[in-house]
Amino acid sequence: MEKLLFEIGTEEIPAKFMPGILAQLQEMAAKKMTELRIPFEAVKVYGTPRRMTFIASGVAETQADSTVEAKGPSAKIAFVNGAPSKAAQGFARGQGVDVNDLVIRDNYVYAIKHLAGAPVIDLLPGLLQDILTSLNFPKNMRWADHDFRFVRPIRWLVALFGDKVIPVEITGVKSGKFSRGHRFLRPSAIDAAKEHESILDAAKAALETVATKAKNTVASAAIGTTNAVEIPCADDYEKVLYDNFVMVDQDARRVLIRKQVTDLAIAEGGHAEIDEDLLEEVNYLVEWPTALCGKFEEKFLALPKECIITPMREHQRYFPVLKEDGSLLNKFITVRNGGKEHLEIVAHGNERVLRARLSDAEFFFNEDRKQTLADRLEKLKTVSFQEGLGNMNDKSKRLVQAANMLSMAINAKVAKEKLERTALLCKCDLVTGMVVEFTELQGVMGREYAKLDGEAPEVATGIFEHYLPRFAGDELPKTDIGRIVGIADKLDNICATFSRGLAPTGSQDPYALRRQALGVINILLDANYHISLYKIIAGMLFLLQITPEQTGKLVPQIAEFMKQRLRNMLIDQGIRYDVVDAVLAEERNDDFADLYARAVALNKFVASAEAPAMIQAATRVANLCKKIEEETAINPQLFEVEAETALHNAVVEATKEVMVATSKYDYAAVLAESVKLVAPINKFFDDVMVMAEDAKVKNNRLALLSAVKDITHAVGDINAIVQ
Repeated sequence: MEKLLFEIGTEEIPAKFMPGILAQLQEMAAKKMTELRIPFEAVKVYGTPRRMTFIASGVAETQADSTVEAKGPSAKIAFVNGAPSKAAQGFARGQGVDVNDLVIRDNYVYAIKHLAGAPVIDLLPGLLQDILTSLNFPKNMRWADHDFRFVRPIRWLVALFGDKVIPVEITGVKSGKFSRGHRFLRPSAIDAAKEHESILDAAKAALETVATKAKNTVASAAIGTTNAVEIPCADDYEKVLYDNFVMVDQDARRVLIRKQVTDLAIAEGGHAEIDEDLLEEVNYLVEWPTALCGKFEEKFLALPKECIITPMREHQRYFPVLKEDGSLLNKFITVRNGGKEHLEIVAHGNERVLRARLSDAEFFFNEDRKQTLADRLEKLKTVSFQEGLGNMNDKSKRLVQAANMLSMAINAKVAKEKLERTALLCKCDLVTGMVVEFTELQGVMGREYAKLDGEAPEVATGIFEHYLPRFAGDELPKTDIGRIVGIADKLDNICATFSRGLAPTGSQDPYALRRQALGVINILLDANYHISLYKIIAGMLFLLQITPEQTGKLVPQIAEFMKQRLRNMLIDQGIRYDVVDAVLAEERNDDFADLYARAVALNKFVASAEAPAMIQAATRVANLCKKIEEETAINPQLFEVEAETALHNAVVEATKEVMVATSKYDYAAVLAESVKLVAPINKFFDDVMVMAEDAKVKNNRLALLSAVKDITHAVGDINAIVQ
């Protein structure tokens, strides 16, 4: 067993690409090794800004043996009077086997070949070349005069099977044993000596370090770089690079960065606000992380908190430091790609950059305060909404009408004037200097300026909340005003885009309609709003002045688009796919909060002990109901056996309970009533011949079963459940 190491060294890769690249590399390496029948134990990936690496452990030295079967002509054609025909001989010759070794099975002849595994080292060059050329990225680039495309120019390759170099070449770069250490940090003999307590050990280590350093220096000169590092064998990869100031393990690097930032913030008298996305980005910006603290002038603390945090986090990749009460300290933490030397100089440089950013923010904030949000309504006319659909001033007025329509649909207990004021002003911050400069602050600045303008607190909060959720996992609006205006805004965007024939296709979604649709759905479910989606969509299209004819075509398209998002979301939340199918089978049900309640209740029920018997009984009932040719009322006078009467009484009683439970969206109770019918249903089938010769009796029994089905299928199409 050996380790297989493959490192692809490049120029700096965008940090946001790295998690996806490493996941792809790990999956591809495992898949292609499996396809080549190369036994291995595990594949681990490593990544820094300048490299992507996989190490496969427990790799066998010999490919696994295999048996290959090839189907030939029929036995009648292959053998005539027991002797092989020309067809059999030709088939055997083509397969490289003796004709006497052909096997007859299922009236056909088969050639069975047992292939011995090849030495793995002979397969690895092709395997690694295949992996290298098969990787794909969000954006590719070409360099020099090469036709090959990659995420960034490839500068070195390390390919080792144990200590043996595997030959791989791309764009003139050949694989070898030499990787690259940190761009600027270098190990020294003195450093090595200091790490040893024994003078003798220190001297020996120093000599070894000098020898290694000399060897790396020669290699660096030979390949035109200054930081070549020899990897003697695959086992030494992580340690050798660590000794050369490169932490290749991204998981260990992430843990270290978090600890450094957290500890430094505490030492500075506060606590760090660690955004996970920012932490992940910083993790792939450095190879040797060292956290340091910088400061900014206290005068900037007069700005709204977000005006400081946004330039820090989004533009400079800094972690803000907060007091215990959540207010900001005039400090920030950044992570350097290097050691602890001269941190004060690095901090000073970062402080100068942040000072310029905050000065810009201060200027824009003071300029914006010269006008109120309401004063900016007129300027919204200069901002286009969508081609042929007016400007943002038109949209603001439309949102007022849409918000009122939604408020009435859900019977919301909100102040009408505050709801309308929120809808009217919610887009005004788009034309403020602060949002033009820092687009991430839309909604945030609207809230802050509304507060300063003396608008009602509900209006200020609603302006911010109507943008929520802004991304997957983001917080949801907490107030009815924020929810209603948010739904109106997102549905207006969706309906407008669909009306222009620009519905998302495949992976293309330039207007982020899928994200907005999920936002609408999450708000509806979180707030438990019960509305008719079809009616709301039709109302939104009316406000957009879409013709009735076009509206008739668009409503089902948009509704189906929304239902598909609901389907995906339910499955992502762990709801069984057949349960989702069962609940969504009723196309007329366009109340998403209701559909969600049904899915949750049914998903829990199908895992219960009572489910199999109920599903079996309900399926038998549904199958017989397919034979109903005409609708008839149940006539108890036509009952001939006690089982009919018992089932009818059970149905009458259950129907009352189901009506009450359904009105409360209590679908667990509805399913409980269905379970109560199992025994009388089974007794009915045991004692009654449904398809009686007397047509009246038959139709009466089918009508009874139809009433039973109304209960057993009240939550969803039970026939869709897979047992």
